[in-house]
This record gives sequence, C-alpha cells and structure tokens, in this order.
Amino acid sequence: MAIYDTGVPEQLLTGMRLARGAVGRGELVVIPTDTVYGVAADAFSPAAVQRLLDAKGRDRTAPPPVLVPSLATLDALADSVPDEVRALVDAFWPGGLTVILRARGMLDWDLGETRGTVALRMPSHPIALELLAETGPLATSSANLTGRPAALTAAEAESMLGDSVAVYLEAGAAGEDYPDAAAHTGSTIVDATNLEHPDGKLRIVRHGVISDAEIVRVVGAERCA
Repeated sequence: MAIYDTGVPEQLLTGMRLARGAVGRGELVVIPTDTVYGVAADAFSPAAVQRLLDAKGRDRTAPPPVLVPSLATLDALADSVPDEVRALVDAFWPGGLTVILRARGMLDWDLGETRGTVALRMPSHPIALELLAETGPLATSSANLTGRPAALTAAEAESMLGDSVAVYLEAGAAGEDYPDAAAHTGSTIVDATNLEHPDGKLRIVRHGVISDAEIVRVVGAERCA
C-alpha cells in the first residue's frame, strides 16, 4: 500500500500503472474526484465490490454508485435514459451529478441490493477519467469509514482505510470545483426511475454540489417531486 502524488510525473506514471493492475486483480484503489476522494473497485467483480463494502463497514443494502468514463457508457449500463436525464447529463456531466436509473438486466454484476437500479456518474477530475478510460466502470463510494466525513485528500482516506486499499492516488484537495459547497459535500443524487411513468417525477435523494435550483431549472418544476 502506498500513496502516489499524481502531481509528480514519475509518481503519476507509477501510480496509474499500479492502480490499473490493482483494479484488474479485484483490489481497491483510492482516486480523486471533483467532489470528494473515492474508494473504487471493478464494478463487474462481485468479490471486489464486496471488498469495497467491507472496507467502508457497509452491508449490501448500501450498494455503491458506479463511475463511468463517458456518456456512451450511460447508455450501455442503463436500461433506458429519459429525456430529462439526457438534459441533466448534458448540463452537469462530467461533474457532480449522480443519476439513479434502471440497470440493463443482462449486465453480469452484483453491486448489492440495488433492486434493479444503478447510480451512475461521470466525474470531471482528469485522473479519475483517465483511469476509468482504461479500466471501464468502477464501483466507487466516498473514501471513508461509514459515519465519518468523506476524505478530501488521499492521506485522509489512508488514515481511515489503511491497508484495505492497494493504491492511493493523491491529487490535492478535492472539491475545489465547487467553492460554494460545504466541505465534504458529495455529488447531488437524483432518482429518475419514476420518469418511466407518464406522470412520474424526478426525486432529489441527496443534496450535493449541484443545487436543487439548478436541477429544477434544467428539468422543470413540474417534473420534480
């Protein structure tokens, strides 16, 4: 277990190489995102996802979101994408918005007790996007023990998660893309599953770095619960 400073070219190359290898072996890595640091695992490895939950002290009733490298991956993982969600991701991806949708039934993964849904986000941090482009979707949750504040640096994450993580990628303090948000504020999470019904509405389930007003501005008040 080591922390690699991605601001140092040699450490960036070594850290990214080791992080790719760790993900491929089903191990955990800590990565920077635009909101907070995340602890990540191969989304298609049930053992790796369970390792992530164990490291955080969570059970299967709290499945992790999945970070994706592109809009194309959204269509590959979601069963359908309502027009309102298209508008939201056009406005806020890459960035601090997580969208809960119905997952494609054919997907060979086990994220926990998802009830057929998946929470997806495309982060805007270049280190996260580079790793995602090479590994594919990563099950990623905030890099902290359950009940503790989310880590804003890799060192903070290491102090909580220790050797349960194989590689830590340090890229300075997270959250600077959202100076108006409170410290330790994660992404805004919206549940879009009810939009499949004619009179269904979008529901904001976690207030985060994207304000409620911005969500309503894009979707329209009549489509928000």
